[in-house]
Amino acid sequence: MADHAHHDSVRRSYDTVAEEYASRLHDELAGKPLDRALLTCLLEQTEPGAAIADLGCGPGHVAAWLAEKGARTVGIDLSAGMIEAGRRRFGQVEFREGDLLGLPAGNGEFGSAVAFYTIIHLNPGDLRRAFEEAWRVLRPAGLLLLSFHIGEEIRHLDEWWGHDVDVDFRFLEPAHIAGLLEAAGFTVEMRMERTHYAHEVETRRAYLLARRT
Repeated sequence: MADHAHHDSVRRSYDTVAEEYASRLHDELAGKPLDRALLTCLLEQTEPGAAIADLGCGPGHVAAWLAEKGARTVGIDLSAGMIEAGRRRFGQVEFREGDLLGLPAGNGEFGSAVAFYTIIHLNPGDLRRAFEEAWRVLRPAGLLLLSFHIGEEIRHLDEWWGHDVDVDFRFLEPAHIAGLLEAAGFTVEMRMERTHYAHEVETRRAYLLARRT
């Protein structure tokens, strides 16, 4: 079973920083050309007319970018504060409060899904379940685009932009994540690594594109 205390601390932490997060990062994709290219790749391969899920959407800036390109997007996040911040800013996105381990979505509802720096907050034992949930809500042959920090460390924050928080950022190994995706019923079609951009935290980042089989 999921660690509810862990979930609650993540939720409270993101509720606490939601407004500042939304203000600081609303336009972050403007400085991330590789991320934009991968999102464009996802868009081009999504079944026409099918919605795209942004899992762990935060204030919804990624979903909003996709919506600007003509996609129908649904942002899902654990944090009610993030959902509220997104709704105020991005009326073109449908927002739902929900958990990666029990997504508020029907079977096969989405043509594709993106999860940028979302699985880094899950306990290791919950990753497989999260991928099985993503598989459930995707249509056959739907795509899942993941990103995460590479490594084995855990970075804990108890202060974030001057706010008191209690949240872990778990670094992950791409081969391990690819194996879990395959076990959950996906075929990994692309793996990419990059260094950080100048304005980002200094970590190496991985991107995996996986197709529901």
